[in-house]
Amino acid sequence: MDIRNQKLEKGHYYHIFNRGINSCFVFQNKKNKAYFLSKMQDYLADIAEIAAYCLMDTHFHILIRVKEEYTEQFSQEKGLHSSESMVSKQIGKLISSYTFVFNKMFNRHGSLFESPFKRKKIESEEYLRNLILYIHLNPENTLKEVDFKTYEFSSYRTYILGEDVQKQELLELLFFDKDNFEYVHNNLKVSNFEFLGE
Repeated sequence: MDIRNQKLEKGHYYHIFNRGINSCFVFQNKKNKAYFLSKMQDYLADIAEIAAYCLMDTHFHILIRVKEEYTEQFSQEKGLHSSESMVSKQIGKLISSYTFVFNKMFNRHGSLFESPFKRKKIESEEYLRNLILYIHLNPENTLKEVDFKTYEFSSYRTYILGEDVQKQELLELLFFDKDNFEYVHNNLKVSNFEFLGE
């Protein structure tokens, strides 16, 4: 099946990931990463819970859970404008809006990311747990001198701070408590996780 025809269903978790064309840098600096995160909230917060994320210089990972309820502006439409395609459409808008600003900033033209973006439906709690670990450990696996615990553009610290209710519920479901969450991150390595698509 063409990946473009795979619908992102309500109530399910999905791993959304993509990289720059020819593995080019898609984030040149911290300002780029901060802007992408702000746009991620703008385009996705109303339709999905952002369970985990990590932005690296050449790629990104986002773990989302599509909300059961969201505004269905196109409920009577078909195809790309139908409600069942809304999540993919919003992710596309996130990527294109970021690309527009990036191109303007660095005086470039054309696509920045590979197309279409990659998406994988999460089918089990074990896979979901390992995926969160993989996303958070990505800075250390990609840049050996970087400590994932202090990496600025990852959701790891959001879990540790405990300020996001949805993330705390997910932490308790998958890791039982914060101590175990930290222990597993520090002692288990998932660099060879089977889905690798970077």
